[in-house]
Amino acid sequence: MSEYQYYEFRAIDRLLSPTEQQELRALSSRADITAASFVNTYNWGDFKGNPDRLMARYFDLFLYLANWGSRRISIRIPKLALDVPHLKRFIGGGDDARVRIQDENVILDVARDDLETEGEGGEGWLNAIAPVRNDLLEGDLRPFYLIWLMSVESENIPDKTVEPLDGLGPLTPQLTAFAEFFCIDRDLVEAAAARPAVLHPEPQEQEITAAIKALGAKEKDAYLRRLYDGDPLVRADFRRRCRPAIPSENSAQPRRQAGELRRIATELAEARRKAEEERTQAEQQLAQRSEAKARKGRIEALRRRREAAWPDVEDLIAVRNNHAYDQVTVMLADLRELSLQQGTDDEFHRRLTDLRARHKAKRQLLSRLAANGLS
Repeated sequence: MSEYQYYEFRAIDRLLSPTEQQELRALSSRADITAASFVNTYNWGDFKGNPDRLMARYFDLFLYLANWGSRRISIRIPKLALDVPHLKRFIGGGDDARVRIQDENVILDVARDDLETEGEGGEGWLNAIAPVRNDLLEGDLRPFYLIWLMSVESENIPDKTVEPLDGLGPLTPQLTAFAEFFCIDRDLVEAAAARPAVLHPEPQEQEITAAIKALGAKEKDAYLRRLYDGDPLVRADFRRRCRPAIPSENSAQPRRQAGELRRIATELAEARRKAEEERTQAEQQLAQRSEAKARKGRIEALRRRREAAWPDVEDLIAVRNNHAYDQVTVMLADLRELSLQQGTDDEFHRRLTDLRARHKAKRQLLSRLAANGLS
């Protein structure tokens, strides 16, 4: 298998200037570079740039995928949007994730190695995962819950550790993509998502209107100035101001422990395994009934044709290809069953022995006959 590495960077809050694009071009002559992205694929060699430095200077998102099982996501967010000390309870017990401060930003790095994947490419993954960044800006910390689940899965989190949020559900498409990209155990994710996270409800129209009216002239001027300057936090900041408080009764249910989540995930996996076995058995039984019905019809047709069936066998053998040999095998098996029903199995075996002797040079045919007990 040839080497494959996929790099994709994306700028969201500020587009790249022509000068910056030229600086990036010096790192790769083959990359697709625009004012909002840098994408390159390597089948030999390595990327000359340093993703950490590029994230610090140019980009807000970074995705890396290699076909030997390595995957990485980096997300840059203005640090005023996150309570960085508060995030420590999500990250611990492993080296899958780190949070670092870079000037006025927080950069979240998540990486996993030695994943067992199907070898798919990197295209499309960042489009699916990118909305996670906006979720974080809006105050939704469930992406960090998924990071915590990685440590639960790798057993770096003790059983009695309490989950960092009330729950993970309901799963959004971007959370699902994030979990699938990092191959987080599907049953563990399902167990965590069985309980909903306590999220701020979306404000009603009257609440938004009231929040706007409550702004003083200086505050309105400040928001407009930030909007003019292109401050990426304006929307998220004002939306937080408009949100109603979280109802206290939503947090009444005690949070689960890591050991409980592991137990639920094991139960879900076992239930899924049994359901799959039952589905497979049902499909096999249906196929067997269908084959028995079809065979009954074939044998009845042979009963009516009697001696005319054997020349048809010889005609199929003369075709000399695998498909014809498969048909010969089915017909001879049906003729054997018919001979058993009629008490003429001695005559059948005499004819079969003669047929095998006359076609002894046809190894593919004889192999198929032997595999089906026609020897």
